[in-house]
Amino acid sequence: QVQLVESGGGLVHPGGSLRLSCAASGIYFSTYDMGWYRQAPGKQRELVARITSGGTTNYADSVKGRFTISRDNAENTVHLQMNSLRPEDTAVYYCNAERTLLTKRNYWGQGTQVTVSS
Repeated sequence: QVQLVESGGGLVHPGGSLRLSCAASGIYFSTYDMGWYRQAPGKQRELVARITSGGTTNYADSVKGRFTISRDNAENTVHLQMNSLRPEDTAVYYCNAERTLLTKRNYWGQGTQVTVSS
């Protein structure tokens, strides 16, 4: 019954912005580290940004200064604000929830397509 539902993807021109959202249900959200990953065709899935249950963030070097991850525990939602988008940001973006305290748990959303193109 765990669900992670991404939204906000779409087509944007280089230099533009998008905000992705991930709504979680079926988990005690505040106890989970939340992350955004992406996968382009023919490439491995890679970490984009992560925010721990305590609010600590980290980012892939390729997105530092351009992307911001945030969470709203009251809404069971995590967001990824993406600015200054580049064609190489084109990928399917996946929401991830991981519990590292207590019993280990890991869940994935279905993904949302982000396309950066002229």
